[in-house]
Amino acid sequence: MRLFAISNPSNAPRQKGFTLIELLVVLVILTLLAGLVGPRIMNQLGGAKSKTAALQIADLEKSIELFKLDVGRYPSSKEGLDALANRPASANGWNGPYIKGNVPNDPWGKPYAYNSPAPNGGVEILTLGADGTAGGTGENADIRNQP
Repeated sequence: MRLFAISNPSNAPRQKGFTLIELLVVLVILTLLAGLVGPRIMNQLGGAKSKTAALQIADLEKSIELFKLDVGRYPSSKEGLDALANRPASANGWNGPYIKGNVPNDPWGKPYAYNSPAPNGGVEILTLGADGTAGGTGENADIRNQP
């Protein structure tokens, strides 16, 4: 004899699945999580571009030093960074290419600026950041090699 029985008054087979309310609750939770986590991920992505630019500039600077060891001078502003991949006509002793492939663009798709001699002597390699204008903060900040 049963003391407790669960009855199905319609004797119809019970279907398994989620109710509309349950699905809406899950959607609300996912939306809240996306709202909290999304901006943090975007900030990290932006910082990654700045770090990539700094690393690329450091690599270009090392390649320029190798150029100087072979040629006896830095590439001129007119020759630019392209002198690392393609031999300039006036570069006696050039033993390159000093970089693989072509000179990379910055992470925002713009070419790096190169000045030789730089205002402080030596060379200057820089990118103007995401906005492409001088100055700025965060992702819009200028990134250059250290003197």
